[in-house]
Amino acid sequence: MELFKNTDFDFLGKKWIFILGSVALSLAGLISMALKGGPMYGIDFKGGTLMTVKFAQRPSAERIRAALAARIAGEISVVEVFGTQEVMVGTELRQEQELEASRRVVIDTLSATFGGQQGKLDFNNTGQQALAERLRDPLQRNNVPLSDEQLSQLARTMLGFRDTPPQSGLLTSFDQLNGQPGVTPAVVATLKQECSLAPFTIRSVEVVGPKIGRELRQQAVLATLYALAGMLVYIAFRFEWIYGVAAVLAVFHDVVITLGLFSIFNKEITLTVVAALLTLVGYSMNDTIVIFDRIRENLKVLRKESFERLINISVNQTLSRTIMVSGLTFVTVIALFLFGGQVLNGFSFALVVGIIVGTYSSIFVASPILVGWRYLMERRKADPAAARRKGG
Repeated sequence: MELFKNTDFDFLGKKWIFILGSVALSLAGLISMALKGGPMYGIDFKGGTLMTVKFAQRPSAERIRAALAARIAGEISVVEVFGTQEVMVGTELRQEQELEASRRVVIDTLSATFGGQQGKLDFNNTGQQALAERLRDPLQRNNVPLSDEQLSQLARTMLGFRDTPPQSGLLTSFDQLNGQPGVTPAVVATLKQECSLAPFTIRSVEVVGPKIGRELRQQAVLATLYALAGMLVYIAFRFEWIYGVAAVLAVFHDVVITLGLFSIFNKEITLTVVAALLTLVGYSMNDTIVIFDRIRENLKVLRKESFERLINISVNQTLSRTIMVSGLTFVTVIALFLFGGQVLNGFSFALVVGIIVGTYSSIFVASPILVGWRYLMERRKADPAAARRKGG
């Protein structure tokens, strides 16, 4: 299927507009990173705790941040999860021994600020054993004698109901437990006496130590460099070495601009973003190889054309394929960016930027490098004496 037939756009005639735009974007990103002390790494790479907290009525992110900042040193991030009552709370760590302490402080602070009654067990944030222990004696006093096995089963049933959608870990009334196996009016009355219902629940906790964070950061950099090196070797073997250099420089250009925009828009670099960058590297490289392959084919049949003209013809011949593939992929990732929520925001943002930058870099970055190299080689052939003088 071809969207366009017999097009004859002078792409390389406009190359300096895009090259200058790329230089401006790259410099802006690098300056932003320099002013901010480097990329903004997420919990995955710098170490810390990341908790997903669900609220019955979500308070403002500023209120949560202010409560935590009063008790926790270092950077604190509070991100509202779009379309839900959840927030993601991240805290920075500098020492391994701070891990459990920081986790405990976050939970205690949220409980003190938004929690239930003091002296009572928080039903929304407790476990099976703690609940069974708390209810054992009160149930005996309320004439509900249960064996240890029966008590454990009762606690398991109630917490299982609590954790099942639509509750998803958060009850707003103990009366919601009515009708569950073993939950009698006496049990509900005992729960109301001994337990409280905090208006939040900890849905998940991720903890990464600073040492592990540094190792992950190093591995992410090495993975990207290895991918570029492998592609350079492949293209040099498949075409010529200058084609490999041009393709790798174009992909490197894509990564630099994407990271720069992350810094400009204050977005964190996480493991999912690294996955997106590696996806971008492969996507952009594939687009470049398609154009290079058409250039190689045309070198055999369009020998009378200038090299720049030949590249323009090749790009025009692959234009339909480029627009169809890039366009459909872009529609998919823009939907992911708009509706994927906060968790996928960094991943989708990297792909949105990468597809735009990667598509034009194949034409306006990689191809001009080939033209420049061919021009340099022709000059050397035309004046070999000058070339020897320059080299010697």
